[in-house]
Amino acid sequence: MIRHQGEYRAERREAMRGGAGSVLIEHFWEPGPELRSPTRMCARLTLEPGSSIGFHRHEAEEEIFVIVRGEAEVDDDGRTVRLRAGDTVLTGGGAGHAVKSVGAEPLEMVALIARFQ
Repeated sequence: MIRHQGEYRAERREAMRGGAGSVLIEHFWEPGPELRSPTRMCARLTLEPGSSIGFHRHEAEEEIFVIVRGEAEVDDDGRTVRLRAGDTVLTGGGAGHAVKSVGAEPLEMVALIARFQ
């Protein structure tokens, strides 16, 4: 199956997880009808400078972020780290995280959330 740029279902979430600004989420593939694995999200997230996703935990799932463009400040379960394109984050099993766009350009990340089986 192939899906081209511009064909993704998009949504904008304001104050995501208590964060600042908004997050544009472009869903590459939808859980259930398209993804048969225990996946909750497979998407590109775009945060304008200053926007953020508030701190939250992943209990029975794992989340992977791949930074594609821009700069992020990530709270990785209490440790703050600055990330750039090519860097990744893995969290889950009760660990938490928050992400803030801190560069001059928008932050783009690919996000994959999978449930434990």
